[in-house]
Amino acid sequence: MRQIRGWRDAGWLWTASALCALANMAGCANLNERDTELRPLSRQATAAQVTLVDGRGTVGAATEARDLARVRAEGRGALFERQLGVLAATGETELLRGNTARLLVDGPATFAAMKAAIAAARQRILVEFYIVEGDGVAAEVADLLIRKAAEGVSVAMMYDSIGSLGTERAFFDRLRAGGVAVCAFNPVNPLERPGHWGLLQRNHRKMLAADSDVAFTGGINLSNVYAKGSFGSSRRKEPPADADTEGWRDTQVELRGPVVPALAAVFKQSWEHQGCEGTLAPTPEPRVALPGQRIIKLVAGDPRNGINPTYKALLRAIDASQVSVQLTMAYFAPGPELIQALCDAARRGVAVALVLPGRSDAALVLHAARSRYAQLLEAGVQVYEMSQTVMHAKTAVIDGVFSSVGSSNLDWRSIVGNNEIDVIVLGDDFGEQMQALFARDISVSGRIEAEQWARRGLGQRLLEGFARVVEPLL
Repeated sequence: MRQIRGWRDAGWLWTASALCALANMAGCANLNERDTELRPLSRQATAAQVTLVDGRGTVGAATEARDLARVRAEGRGALFERQLGVLAATGETELLRGNTARLLVDGPATFAAMKAAIAAARQRILVEFYIVEGDGVAAEVADLLIRKAAEGVSVAMMYDSIGSLGTERAFFDRLRAGGVAVCAFNPVNPLERPGHWGLLQRNHRKMLAADSDVAFTGGINLSNVYAKGSFGSSRRKEPPADADTEGWRDTQVELRGPVVPALAAVFKQSWEHQGCEGTLAPTPEPRVALPGQRIIKLVAGDPRNGINPTYKALLRAIDASQVSVQLTMAYFAPGPELIQALCDAARRGVAVALVLPGRSDAALVLHAARSRYAQLLEAGVQVYEMSQTVMHAKTAVIDGVFSSVGSSNLDWRSIVGNNEIDVIVLGDDFGEQMQALFARDISVSGRIEAEQWARRGLGQRLLEGFARVVEPLL
């Protein structure tokens, strides 16, 4: 769920902060991150730049060559080499080997997998979500965490103080009383943890790590809007009455392998930087060191370090694309340069398709996205809207070999204002799964046709114009 839900609960806080930031943000309406002259490195130059890492450290050249050859052999080898060459050309070269990645579609499958992971944990559980509600699925997870803490497992939870503003303090107090270390990211009250306050920087990450064995990330919060799955209702002719509050469409990924302690290390950095109370347990040894063959790049966005690297990686992957670009994006207001990259890709013959929300909990972002439709459609980009339910996923698959799943939206909050976490999974095997899910999303979405869109009314156009003006605040 987007942070705007939390902002609505604290509207006066957001308004004051937004007015202070408006001038600065409006002056940065183009991020100037696009480098149209960037070219992928050759295979030899890429090999010299890329570093494959596992739980024991950097691997040797022979192991690296074998692992990369294995991914190349999955299919679309030339496209894989091209996208890997772009990562290498930009210095994004540390990759994690020996992982598995399993797609989880919607809340029920995700919560079942996360609960099983919590139950199986023996030493440490780390939980980090933008929104933690106080009942339903969140209460069920809280009960499990308290039970594991009573068993002697070290448990720590970080939640965002704005995203979870509607949750009663008693919910978190109960966790603390049960032995769970709990920390609010950038508390609303500046006196709660002096030195750690900033209304505009939010922790939008969604992550759970159990020991060093399994972790989850994606778009799903600990919220009851995910208590039901989405695809059953999406096949109805009319949206169900509860479409705005139940059965949201979202994607999570279950990860095993060296990427798990890497995710835990990102959590630890945030915990320590926030001055959270409680010392985290040391990193446990994994039960299985290298459970799979997936090569993954972990991408952690933090505004203190500049523009979200997921945005930059997607922008460059789109510019390097040769066959297809498929984006499923809950909040799509990225500014002009990414829009132009999509248009340029379509004009050079790349099949570019977007699945975007037709209903949303953030109306202004929806209208900001629609303000770009005419330009996208004129360039040949296919645009679909999912209207039978709220679509909240944040995924991309490019050329079938570059797949991104995580918490980052393509909006200004995710690009420049939030802590975010995403994984880029390389290779055709996982890419095929992503493309199959994209096709499934298209099957329950409606295509926006250029001729029909040109006939939209004045009221819609006025909403789009206003949303475009305030896009840097969205």
